[in-house]
Amino acid sequence: MATFVLSFTETKIAELVPRDFVGLSNYAGYLSNATFWDTIGRTSYFTFVSVGVELLLGLAIAVLIQSHPPGWRFLRLSLIIPWAVPTIVNGALWRWIYNADYGALNALLVQSGLVERYIPWLTRPFLSLNLVILADIWHSVPFVALILQAALATIPDELEEAAAVDGATAWQRFLHVRLPLLRAAILVVLVIRTVEAFRVFDIVYVITQGGPAFGTVTISYLTYLETFSYGNLGKGSSLSFLISIFTLIMALFYFRIFYRSEPRS
Repeated sequence: MATFVLSFTETKIAELVPRDFVGLSNYAGYLSNATFWDTIGRTSYFTFVSVGVELLLGLAIAVLIQSHPPGWRFLRLSLIIPWAVPTIVNGALWRWIYNADYGALNALLVQSGLVERYIPWLTRPFLSLNLVILADIWHSVPFVALILQAALATIPDELEEAAAVDGATAWQRFLHVRLPLLRAAILVVLVIRTVEAFRVFDIVYVITQGGPAFGTVTISYLTYLETFSYGNLGKGSSLSFLISIFTLIMALFYFRIFYRSEPRS
């Protein structure tokens, strides 16, 4: 409640009590600010690319595990490792991998002969943003895969067997039998991961700290800068509520897509 009150004021971090009541000026100022919308666009790109790739890879891994290939139990157990790593540790790991002087990625590429010299990966804004996305995907795909594999395990085999008897191919059985029954699990995954990705902060802070040239500044990182670097508690509070509004809109969009009212007979 205190944060909500602060969002309508012009309060600095050094002040103990809200100073000037400015109404909706903080919100209006951001909504008319080009930098804010650039940040929203960058955050949306991060969210949709990250969540989209995670959903596709997670679904593929879940289907693979459910088909019970040799070593599938080990594969399912090994998925826990990337997911169990704390996000801060994961960010530090990938920052070391991307390091321009002694990073593992450069060492691998040079030793394999793919490049002649070490590449400063984190000096280009758009490339840096995609590298942060890659680190986030590596961390979150196991969560998606485990949720979807658990949902696949609840689908009765008789349904697919009946479809196979009717002449359906493996792809048709997946598309028309499995996928519709995974709708609830996919919705859960999309809502959870979209909210997390849109609010991403820690992995950005550890790997790039918003750089280079503010090319990886997300909306949560902008909130951090506004609040703690610039000392604007009022504006930072308004940003936090704008984040909540955007995530709520996306969640409602998912519910609308996945739970459209069926036509009555």
